[in-house]
Amino acid sequence: MIKVTNLQKSYKDFQAVKGISFEVNEGEIFGFLGPNGAGKSTTINMLCTMLKPSGGNIFINGYDVQKEKDDVRKSVGIIFQENTLDEKLTAKENLMLHCKFYRVPRKEREKRIQEVLEIVDLVEKKEGLVESFSGGMKRRLEIARGLLHYPKVLFLDEPTVGLDPQTRSHIWEYILKLKEKEGITMFLTTHYLDEAEISDRIAIMDHGKIIAIDTPNKLKQQVGGDIIEISTKDNVAALKEIEEKIESLEVTVKEDIIRLKVTNSDAFISDFIKNMETPITSLNIRKPTLNDVFLTFTGRDIREEEASKSDQFKQNMKKMMK
Repeated sequence: MIKVTNLQKSYKDFQAVKGISFEVNEGEIFGFLGPNGAGKSTTINMLCTMLKPSGGNIFINGYDVQKEKDDVRKSVGIIFQENTLDEKLTAKENLMLHCKFYRVPRKEREKRIQEVLEIVDLVEKKEGLVESFSGGMKRRLEIARGLLHYPKVLFLDEPTVGLDPQTRSHIWEYILKLKEKEGITMFLTTHYLDEAEISDRIAIMDHGKIIAIDTPNKLKQQVGGDIIEISTKDNVAALKEIEEKIESLEVTVKEDIIRLKVTNSDAFISDFIKNMETPITSLNIRKPTLNDVFLTFTGRDIREEEASKSDQFKQNMKKMMK
């Protein structure tokens, strides 16, 4: 459904996207993860025809994004991170306006509006002003709006950002119901790892390149083994001990937590505790998560995705203006 080959985007001397290639299968949920400034937004803007590539090719639903923009736009729906509804209009009026923009045949408009409102459980609210809606209701209405023209691909850019956990869960119930019922291909960006787990496959992007792409389980298998997290009374001394006593062990430190990656924690942990002279104050053993995958491939924690967005934007703008 999506085929990207050697996609590039440059701003003068700054290369935001560096020749990436990937494919998204029909009916797939494809997750897109990466740190701030990795090139995710630039890539998505090129896929959605909002930004012209510097090189490479993109085909969506069989259409060339550069040569057949109108056909591509008819093939995609976009759920933006920010609210783009007209809050002075009713839910139905917002949807009717979208029908006109996409030239949905007049005789089909009422039927389609009813269909999408049923999918997101907003039929009883169709005459309500959007400004009176909760954040979750607005997000559901935006999903409904993105479906009106029967898109082949639905782009979801941080679809539940800013919503409480319960509302996030409900939104994903609607999205998964939609996938099951309609078989729509979905392209998802999120920094919520439980949402990324829903993806059939995930691509991790960093510094303009895709550095890993696979199913969530296979990505976690690449991290391998178990993760042991410890805190000690003196992490400097503890790290020195670990380096001297244990060979070929991957060790990282994050927020005063020492992380050890081991093949088998059951076989490792008993001797490790006995041999440590530095007092251990806390210990946790767990399987690898997508956060560990993210950290392994990018050197950054997924939580850093939420921080310093304005600083990163300013840095990129300075590079572009040089």
